[in-house]
Amino acid sequence: MPQTVVITGASAGVGRATARLFARRGANIALLARGRAGLDAAAAEVEEAGGRALVLPTDVAHHQEVEKAAELTEAEFGPIDVWINVAFTSVFAPFAEIGPEEFQRVTDVSYLGFVHGTRAALDRMVPRDRGAVVQVGSALGERSIPLQSAYCGAKHAVNGFTSSVRTELLHHGSHVRVTVVQLPAVNTPQFSWVRSRLPKHPRPVPPIYQPEVVARTIAYAADHPGRKQYYVGASTVATLWANRFAPAALDRYLARTGYSAQQTDSPAPTTGPGNLWRPLDDRPGEDHGAHGAFDGSATPRSPQAALARHPALAAGAGALAVAAARRWSKARRAGG
Repeated sequence: MPQTVVITGASAGVGRATARLFARRGANIALLARGRAGLDAAAAEVEEAGGRALVLPTDVAHHQEVEKAAELTEAEFGPIDVWINVAFTSVFAPFAEIGPEEFQRVTDVSYLGFVHGTRAALDRMVPRDRGAVVQVGSALGERSIPLQSAYCGAKHAVNGFTSSVRTELLHHGSHVRVTVVQLPAVNTPQFSWVRSRLPKHPRPVPPIYQPEVVARTIAYAADHPGRKQYYVGASTVATLWANRFAPAALDRYLARTGYSAQQTDSPAPTTGPGNLWRPLDDRPGEDHGAHGAFDGSATPRSPQAALARHPALAAGAGALAVAAARRWSKARRAGG
């Protein structure tokens, strides 16, 4: 029997790539996002790949819209098996240059959107005692960087919220699972879409991965949701370990390099206010697909992510990484 899958942020980027992957499995997929042109194009791809699509224009910042989308999904396809929270927005700017309304909007979408999606999913899954929720997180949810205070704050909040919900489900002996996929820098349209006050075009901090790399891990996490979280990309693992063993040094490093690393040499995009308040893939001809502007420097593979799908090998590699990090930290302290 086909899975029923809900994907927020499905019109572009990681959500779009994930929809394509589940479609190849023959899944029934509810596509949630604001941009109608992107949603219609995503639905066409889903149908062509062998899945069934339901287009549901939704602003995840509003819990009523998310709840309505869940109702319509189950009316069309039956019980939801997997709910994947991807949708987000952001502002690239120093904190002092982000207005209160802008900061709240990022939080409403990128954090509360995950809360609303999780609530709608669990309200249906818990009584049936089955189902999985996959939160698409970020390395920036554990290690913040400059110029993305609103987004980093939201991703930290997603981690804390999810841990609370997971332990509550465990307390009640529920078979419903909630897991997180922590992302590296990904080549999605966001770097041309989000509101930016940077003098140059925003870019992901290399190494950059294609969204299909993430989609494969999301699908695996949906199939194996018992693990607390999955890391995508060696850069994600390296960042988290560096933050654990040398956080002050990493602060200084990011203060020195974080501004330039997040900008190209090209002028800032001319998309006006960005997609904070309205989608940029809403009208005919505005579909942008899964990929952003960095195809030339993005990799389609992640050996680390493939390794993470094999727990025994990952455990051995993790033990070696911990040992190496401890030796590095010890040597650094000895050197003064």
